[in-house]
Order: sequence, then C-alpha cells, then structure tokens
Amino acid sequence: MRKLWDKERLYESVEQNIALFKRMFAGDDTVKIRHFRHPSLSSLYGCVIYIDGMVSHDTLSNNILRPVLSYQPVEDDDGHSFMEIITDWLIDAGDLHFSDEMDHILNSLLYGETLLLLEGQAKALIIGTQGWQSRSISDPGTEKAVLGPRESFTESLTVNLSMVRRRVNSADLKFKFMELGKTTNTRICLCYVESVVSPKILKQLIKRLEGLDIEAILDSGQLQEMIRDTPLSLYETVGNTERPDAVAGKILEGRIAILVDGSPFTLTIPFLFVEYFQVSEDYYSNYFFASFNRIIRFLGEFLAISIPAIYISLVTYNQEMMPTALLLSIAAARLAVPLPTVVECFMMLIVFEILREAGTRIPTSIGQAVSIVGALVLGQAAVDARVVSAPMVIVVGFTGITTLLNIKMKAASIFSRFLLLSLSSFLGIYGYLFGMIGLIIHLMSLHSFGVPYMLTAGSFKEEDIRDTVFRMPWWQTSLKAPLSQARQRIKKVSR
Repeated sequence: MRKLWDKERLYESVEQNIALFKRMFAGDDTVKIRHFRHPSLSSLYGCVIYIDGMVSHDTLSNNILRPVLSYQPVEDDDGHSFMEIITDWLIDAGDLHFSDEMDHILNSLLYGETLLLLEGQAKALIIGTQGWQSRSISDPGTEKAVLGPRESFTESLTVNLSMVRRRVNSADLKFKFMELGKTTNTRICLCYVESVVSPKILKQLIKRLEGLDIEAILDSGQLQEMIRDTPLSLYETVGNTERPDAVAGKILEGRIAILVDGSPFTLTIPFLFVEYFQVSEDYYSNYFFASFNRIIRFLGEFLAISIPAIYISLVTYNQEMMPTALLLSIAAARLAVPLPTVVECFMMLIVFEILREAGTRIPTSIGQAVSIVGALVLGQAAVDARVVSAPMVIVVGFTGITTLLNIKMKAASIFSRFLLLSLSSFLGIYGYLFGMIGLIIHLMSLHSFGVPYMLTAGSFKEEDIRDTVFRMPWWQTSLKAPLSQARQRIKKVSR
C-alpha cells in the first residue's frame, strides 16, 4: 500500500477523495464509504470511510453520524469552520486527530479507525472507532500455575498493554510503538522502565528491528528468530511468555518487553539461561519449596539430555562401571532382542517424539487416548514381541517425563539428547563427557544483546545466586537490595 500510494494526497473535493480511495481499495468490499449531507446546511457535505468488521457500528452511528446530521447552527458558531465545530462540540470519541499524510491515513484506516472527510478540506479527521471481536482474557495455556494471577495475554495489543500498565503503575513505564512488515504493517510495542533499562540494549534492539527486511509479521515467534544473537544455536537468547505478571517482573529488572499485535506471546530481552528454570509460581510460594522445585528442574534437564547417552555408554562400552547384578538383569532382558542397543534407543526415542507430536496436534478430546495407547499398549506390546527390552522402555519413558519439566527447552533438549547419544554410541562415556564439555563451552560463549548468557554461573557471591538455583526470601531480597541484583548486573555488563 505504501509503495503504490505514498505520493498521493487528499483533495478538497469529497468526490475526488472518494474516487481516490475506491482506486486504492478496488476489489475490497469490506471498505465502506458512507456519504452524508446535512438536511438544512447544504454546505455541510462529506463522508466517512471505514472497514467493516474493524469498527464499532454503535460508535460510528451514535457518536459520529447522528451528532453531525442533527447539528443546528447557533450564534456562537460564527467564525468557526465546520471541521472545528465537529471536532470540538459534536463528535464524542476518545481519540481523534487530523492528518494529511496518506501513509498515516491508510495505516489508521487499516487499523480500524474511521476517516471523516468534509467538502473543502484537504485533510482527514481520524477517529478511534476500533471495535473488532477478540478473545477474552483467560488462564495461561502453556504456563500453568497453582498460585499467582490467572490472566494471560490475548491477541489484542491494546488489552495486553493495559494488563502491563495495571501491574506497573508508574510514569516511568514507557511504551514505544513501531510498525514492521512491508505488507502487514504490524504494530509492535517496546515496553520498558526508563530509569532501569540499559540505553545500550534499547538502542541495539531498535536498530535490529529497524533493519528487518520482511514482508509480513504475523506472530512474535518470527521476531524471536530474527533478532536473536546466534540464529544457529539450539538455545534461545530471546525469551517469551504469555503471563503479564512475568513481563512486569522482568521489565522491573531492566529488561525490555516486545508486544506484537495479534500475538498472545510477549518477547523479553535480554534472556539468560537461568530463566529457563524460573517460573512465576516460584515468587508466590514458600521460598524453600520454590528453591526445591528449581533444583528439580535443573536436575530434570540434566537427566533429559543425559539418560539415554549414559545408558548406552554403560551397557555397550563401560560395563565395568555397573553393578554386576544390574548388568546381568539388563543382559537377561535383552537376550531375545535382535536389535543393537544403540539402534533400539534411537528407534524408541523417535517413536516417543512421534507420539508427543501426535498428542500435541490432534484434538484435545482424543489426545489423552493417544497418549495412553502410545505409552501403555505399544510399549508393552513391543516388550512382549521382543522388539525392545523392558529397561529401554523405562529409560525412554523417564527421559520423556523429565523433558516435560522444562517445556520451553523442548527443542534444545531433543537435539542435545540425540547429539550426546550419537557421541556415546561411538566413544562410550568419553563421548558423553566430550559432548557435555562442548555444550558447556557453547553456552558460555552465547550472549543476549551483549549480556553473557551464563551470567553469574560459577559465582558463589550471595548477590549473584540470590535468584538463580535458589530463591532467597522476599524480606532478604527487598531489604538488602531495593534495586534487583539482576537489574544491576545487566546494566553493568551492557555498558
């Protein structure tokens, strides 16, 4: 739209402006043009232009057309133009402004605002009449919690911003709007607390966003992939969440939230590795229990990527590291299995991923049935048929359960698991150790907008570990550190 009509300008003639918009939106029946002429003032002639389905018809009729058509001149009107009378006295709308820039006029129209054009005026009055249908606020679908707020973001940018504003009720909270996508002109909003955000990170983020050359932005997931520091890494350096309370907590620590119109998921930067294991419920429950749960999540991720590799190493290459009784039990279970242990493990892991993907994509009403059939019937049938051994079913099942502890690391866990398994199948326990060392080196080398991905990893200072593996009590955090330690570290490192 911009490329085709950026040189066009509005005319003083309403008929010419109507012809212009008809040419612009030829073939689009949703663009409605409503003429009006005052019954007693022939000079009061104009039209309203709007997109059907994007505006509130009650607002359009009761707050715009009816007041204008029922207007009766009085003595105080002398010296005022019709446009001034309409804007100052007649139209009842919270947002209205003039514009003669075609680029801005088109974007406003496409976003659900109404254009009012009058005879003799070469500018449009843009009126906020958005009224499209949107999903109501509901419980988070991917970040369930027993304690804490139950609200989640929706696809409406305005609603999402209001939820953030209600939690951070401060004039220091800033919203910066941008438009991305040559065709879609998708609105995004950068949300941050000005006094604690790193100006360097903010400037770098804006530079990356302005440098994007893309036709369409339909979801925040596209931005997450395009603005991250290391596109080829398995681990995300841009966070995402659908919880308003999580976004509020992160921006208070100096991070920047990116809200995309049409997406219920908000991006946050910078994003650190430890945030994979932090959930909102940790901050609403007892700090002993929250710390215990975090340890479980860290342990779960380690087991999710390590169990198959360690099992293959011990059974195939390093049998001397296993107790004799356990080794004999595994050997007896595998006595009639024709497949090598490595092939058996790869096959079972792939079958598990197939079942996981099937359970995710199929309708909810039959998803549970597929999970039960896959876990019980197929697993038991495979053992009875001597296709796989019982210990392998236990290994793969436990691996799948531990993967679900950190669902946001699903992709990284799957590929890391297969990588370690491949190395272990060739070099045994040494291959596993080499793979883990390489994985740690890779994590240590990552950055998120200039901030080390493994910030504070290996540190034993109290202020560095206050909200990492353990969560310290609120009274200790609040009294000794009015400004969050995470906030201070991010600002210091990003300078």
